[in-house]
Formats: sequence, structure tokens, C-alpha cells
Amino acid sequence: MAETFTSATNGPDDDAPFRSRLSFDLDVDICVVGAGLAGLTVALEAARLGASVAVLEGRHVGWNASGNQLGTVMPGYSLPIGELIERVGLEDARELWALSKQGADYIRAVATEEAMPGIALSEGALEVSNVDAGETLISRLQTLSEDFETEVEGWQVDRVRDQLKTGHYFHGIYYPRAFQVDGRKYVQRLAGLARRAGARIFEDTPVVSIDPSGIRKRIVTPSARLRASHIVLAGNIHLGAPLRRLSETLLPVWRYAAVTEPLGARLAEAITFQGSVTDSDGIDHFRIVEGDRLMWASPETSWNARPRRFGATIQRRIATIFPTLGKVGISDVFGGAVGVTVHGMPQIGQLRKGLWVASGFGRQGMNTAAMAGQLVARSILWGDERWRLFSPFELVWAGGTTGRVAGHLIGMWGRGSSAAAGALARYREGGRAKEQIREARVAEASRQAGTRPPLRRRPPDSSQPRSARPQPASDAPEGAVPPVAPSQESERIRDGSV
Repeated sequence: MAETFTSATNGPDDDAPFRSRLSFDLDVDICVVGAGLAGLTVALEAARLGASVAVLEGRHVGWNASGNQLGTVMPGYSLPIGELIERVGLEDARELWALSKQGADYIRAVATEEAMPGIALSEGALEVSNVDAGETLISRLQTLSEDFETEVEGWQVDRVRDQLKTGHYFHGIYYPRAFQVDGRKYVQRLAGLARRAGARIFEDTPVVSIDPSGIRKRIVTPSARLRASHIVLAGNIHLGAPLRRLSETLLPVWRYAAVTEPLGARLAEAITFQGSVTDSDGIDHFRIVEGDRLMWASPETSWNARPRRFGATIQRRIATIFPTLGKVGISDVFGGAVGVTVHGMPQIGQLRKGLWVASGFGRQGMNTAAMAGQLVARSILWGDERWRLFSPFELVWAGGTTGRVAGHLIGMWGRGSSAAAGALARYREGGRAKEQIREARVAEASRQAGTRPPLRRRPPDSSQPRSARPQPASDAPEGAVPPVAPSQESERIRDGSV
């Protein structure tokens, strides 16, 4: 199935006419602030469980990161698995990982069981390393498969390069159960499902103020007031002035991606892997779409910028990784902001009675946002207490403007060190290859030398001086010092010429 890369506002959506600005006062069980992936999942699940739900969106459905990403769905969090174990211990880490797998399974189930049109689901994800780290790969594979019951495969260098025709990557971890969807269409279809389940979605309705005190919380918008027993804050970094302190616990990171023009047969000659590819340093993320186009995400900033500025940057990045593709044409560039927490884990849970948060999903947003939406809805209506697994990851101030500058500098340093490590790894690999070639040549020369007939010894040449001729074996008794031919210097001394 093909993907179309239209604006999220202009994409096909038969539910758009049913979304309007909130212009009248309303009482509901649950008010969700933010119509991204997490907020819409809360709305869908709560409505299915019988609650009355209103979703307030300051702009339009899926306008930010939820509708502007590559659509890769796989288990895990932004925090590396080893650090997760160190932070909470193995048992809690297992439970948190299981929740992330449930988030991925939820998206697959919704997309397939609801027969969403145009989702363009494709299977498999490959995480590749730009350094030769075989031992690290083995250790991680053991952790994922044995301790976290995740289906993974280790790919050696030859197999990675058979699928990706580039010398930039070495080993890889393949996730056969991971998959990709058209993220823009998925979030729009999710809104349609929520509306049909009974949730009411109001676009162009920013929140002016929130009063979370009392049993019935009060929300004020520019043209109406709303009361609810529970408020779910799912607006990520865009909660605005009423919740600025909460927004400032997230470092905003804008990620930019491009879709190339059709590349024809030359794309198949460079990339045969049909799933998504990410490098272990989180710099590049790409996959084939529409059969012969390449969707590629790479640049990041800590401030909002016009996506079109990064088209040439992505062009150069593609040419660097896959020189055979050369300079590709770019048909679309887009971007969205993710909220990155200081500790790398999402913010999921109850801030105070009746006030919930679901945000901070970082670069691993698809599965974690879906999991958070499902978990919060069930916590409110069923009393599910698993959200407490996220309690060790508290709300930590991200540093404001200083944090953005530091984040930008750290990002630049990380990219630079990754590039240097990759260049060094490829240099060492080239050195090993040259050494192997040299050793092979020496071995071949030795083999050929061993098959030649032995050389006949020539008789001594009488023209040589006596001292240079082979001397017969001495008949002197054992222990006697054999005579030594006098040197020219000693001959001159004896003749008195010196």
C-alpha cells in the first residue's frame, strides 16, 4: 500500500466536519487536553469503557509530533535498557518493558482490526551500529531475548551490508515484530474511532486556565467553560501558559524529516531492507515508502525552525551514507517537536487527585504514547495501578533556555563523537582488510615457493679468495679453536704497511 505525504490538515479525513471549536459550556467525566496520539488513545479507550469524554485541542488533530514522524512502532523507551535496569531493578524494568510491548501491540490491533485504510503497514525494524561492537551486540541480545522476552535477531556485518549497501554500518539487531504505519493517517483515523465511540473532539480550542481543585475540575477556554471529574494533560510541550511549570519539565526537540522524489531502480540497488532502519546513536532513521521513495529523519534543533531549511542537510546525509544514490531530489520536508525528559522516561501518572499527565515520550513516541493513553484510561475507570511503575521518574525541571542551549550543544557533541567513532571504526576495518590481503599474498607466495624444484648447488668458484670459499671440516681436537682467515686489515698490519 502506498503512503501519501500531504499536510495533516489537508489529508483525507471524513471526520473533520464533526470537529469544531467548543462554543458552549459542557460537563463530562474526562477532559483530555491535547489531540495527539496519547490524548486520542485516552479518549478512545475511556469512551469505549462508557465515560463521557471531551478532547480540547488548541490547533488541529495530530498537528505536531504525532502526525509528523516516520511511524516506526517497536518496544522500548528513550532510556537505554541497561540504564533502566540500573534505575529501577530488573523486575520493575521487565514490567515497564512489557507495558511498552503492549503499546506496540495496541497500535497493531487498532490498525488491523479496524481495517484502517491507507495505513501502509510494513514489518520489521533494524537497529544498526556505526562502530564494530560485536560483544555489546551479544550482551544486548541476551538481555532482550532472555530477560525481556523480546523476539530479536543478531545480524552480522555481512548480513547488514547485504541489505544496506554501505560501509557505514556494522552489526545490527533485527526486531521482526516491529512495524511501520503512516503516522499521519493513523492519528486521523484514531480520532475518527474516538468520535464514533462517543468522545467529542474540539479543535481550535486552547485552554486558558485550569482549576484542578475540588471534585469537579474547571477548565476555561476562550469561548466556553468545561467541568470534568478528571483532566488528562496530554499536550506535551504545548500546554501553554496555564501549565507552564509542567511544560518546563520537558526539553523540546524538533526533529526534521524528508521524503525523496521517486528514485526508481537505484534505490533497490542501495537498500533492499523493507522495514525501518535506525542507528544506535539515534542520529539517522529511514525507511522505504511508496516502493521507490526514501523517508529520512536526521536533523534536530532545540528551537522551532522552518522544515524546508533542512532539505539540503538531509540530501547530504543520504549521499554520505549511500554514495551510490548521490544527490537525491526532495519532494517534502516536515518536522515536529517531541518532549524529552531529563531522565529519558515518559511522564505517566496522577499529579494530584483527578489530574493526570501523559507526555514526555521523547524519540520513542508511537508505542509509549499509545501505552500511556490506554494505561491512564484504565487507571481512571478501572483503578489500574500500574502507572505507579513510572513513579521513580519524577517531574524534573529541564533547565529552561539554558537547558535548550545545553541540549543543543550536547546533541552537537554527540553527533560529532559518533561521526568520529564511526570514521575510526571504518579506518580500522580498512586496516584489517589490508592486513588480511597482505597475509594472503604472503601465504600464496610461500605456497608457490614450496612447490618449486630445489636449486642445484653450484661448485665453488676458484676465482674467489680463499677466505670466501667453503672451508672443509676441521680435524682439530674437540675444544680447539678453529683457525680464522685473516682479515685484510690484519694482513696490512703484519706486512707493516700501516
